[in-house]
Formats: sequence, structure tokens, C-alpha cells
Amino acid sequence: MIELKTPQAIEKMAVTGRFVAGVLAELSGLAEVGRDVMDLEVRARKLVADRGAESCYWDYAPSFGRGPFRNVICLSVNDAVLHGQPHPYVLQDGDVLSLDFAVSIDGWVADSAVTVIVGTPDERDVRLAESTRTALDAAIAAAVPGNRIGDVSAAIAKVGQGAGYRINTDFGGHGLGRTMHEDPHVPNVGRPGRGLELKPGLTLALEPWWCTGSAKLRVDADGWTLRSADGSRGAHSEHTVAITEDGPRVLTTLS
Repeated sequence: MIELKTPQAIEKMAVTGRFVAGVLAELSGLAEVGRDVMDLEVRARKLVADRGAESCYWDYAPSFGRGPFRNVICLSVNDAVLHGQPHPYVLQDGDVLSLDFAVSIDGWVADSAVTVIVGTPDERDVRLAESTRTALDAAIAAAVPGNRIGDVSAAIAKVGQGAGYRINTDFGGHGLGRTMHEDPHVPNVGRPGRGLELKPGLTLALEPWWCTGSAKLRVDADGWTLRSADGSRGAHSEHTVAITEDGPRVLTTLS
């Protein structure tokens, strides 16, 4: 079932979104050469507890993971691109780190992800990360009343495939609001004019992600972390977006 949120509910999601954006900004700043990624997990736990928020990841046990997930943030390094379960690992110069974070505050969820390059960036990794951000911008621009899910998906694919990347369709964006994952599914490949019509009150997590090589994934030994099948590096960008009469409203921002 798809719930169209009231303007009041969207305002509450925006409160959660500002917190999510702030945490990701702080943790991104801490991602430096020599930093153990578990430091980021520990800091995220404290920020969640101090705010009185509820992690959407802790004890999460979907069919695609070896649950329950016992962390509050996904931290995916290099060839890991999604659902990275934090483990002790000291960041190295040039590492690509994706941070994916979702919480609930007063019953309303927001979800966002960013990719940062640690230390000295490789130009190929810069292009990769920037392509996901550009695709996210294109998806947001297509998220207007009267368009359809396929228009959003096609906008993402146009950027990613246009830049030469192969796109996996097993995991993509999704509805959210009272819980982290709600209908509808928003694939990162689609056909314009197809799928669910976008109406004011619909709230979506839009999340383009891909790797420099294969679109196929393998599951790490931890049962959660998804890595590229060929060891190529990945990147991931995500915002929570509300469809409104005035156009798309990004909720996971600091402003």
C-alpha cells in the first residue's frame, strides 16, 4: 500500500532529514587516512542516541541479508557498494567510502547516502562518484506530479549508461515514510511514461549506484555487504524526496 503524506507529515520527515544530512556531513569529514571505519559507526551511534532517534538498520532482518543487522550505518569501501556492514578497517589513501544512513524521529523516516574519496583521489573514482550525484539530480528533477516512476528511472539510467556504466537492477530506490522501505520500488533503469503516476504526498528515496565494471554483485562473508563481482569500485548517492504541488522537495538537506 502506498501512503500519500500530508504536508504536516512531510515537515516531520524534513526534521528527520536534516538530522540525517548532518550526521552524514560530520562522518564524511571524519573519513580520513588512518581512521578506522568503526570510529564512524561508534560516532553515529552516539549521535543517534543523543538525538533520541531510532536507527532503521539496527536489528533489520530482510530476506536479502543475514540478519539481524547490528549496526546503525552502512559503510561500504571500494568494491563494496551496498549494505556494507562495518568491520574494523583502517582507511587507506585513495579509498572510496559510501555512507548510507537512515533513522526515524517521532515516527518518521529519512534515508540518504553519500560517497567520499579518502585522501588522494583517483580521477576514475571522482568521475564515478560524480556520475551518481548527477544521476540523483536528474532523478529529482524528474520527480514532479504527473510524471511516472519510469521517468525517474529513465533519468537515472540516461546519466549512468551515458557515462559508460552498467546498472544493476536488483536494488534501487523505494518509498519510505513510517518505515524505511515502502512501496513503490524505484529501479535505476526504466522507460519514460511507464509505472506509477507521481502524486503530491508521495515520498521516495532515490538512490543511483553503480560500479566501474560489472553490474553483478557477490555477497561478502558477513552475509550483508554487497561487492562488485569483478572487484571494481562502486559509488552510491541518495536523497529522500517528497513530491509536492510545487515540484520535488529534497528532505535530506541541512537547510
